[in-house]
Amino acid sequence: MTEGALWQFREGERKREKEREREERKREGEREGRERERGREEEKKEGERRGREREGEEREGGERERKKGERGREREGERRGRGRERGRGKREGEERGRKEEGEREKEREREKEGEREGGERERERKREGEERERKREREEGERGGEK
Repeated sequence: MTEGALWQFREGERKREKEREREERKREGEREGRERERGREEEKKEGERRGREREGEEREGGERERKKGERGREREGERRGRGRERGRGKREGEERGRKEEGEREKEREREKEGEREGGERERERKREGEERERKREREEGERGGEK
């Protein structure tokens, strides 16, 4: 083998070795990715299991009295989704309820304010009416005095 041919052969070997290393890193990355995904799945399952255990403990620890609609809402939440998704509908409903309650409170305040203003308006009308009445009496008195 000549020097040039030997150099080409070694260069080819280096390239093949680099390619093998690149492939190995790629496979290693994929393997780590799968392991991370598996870990996430296991965490999720573990969280769900703990949640079910906690629910079981609550039930065993003396089930509290519930309102009629509460059980239905819980079942509805269970049907909608598992894990982190569970009960989101209920939570959104509570938030909506708080928001509506806040709006109702503001409306009540506006009504009270309106009543105050309404009371002031009533007093003002009464005052104006009395002033008109006095003025009329004064004018009639003056006219009466002229006659």
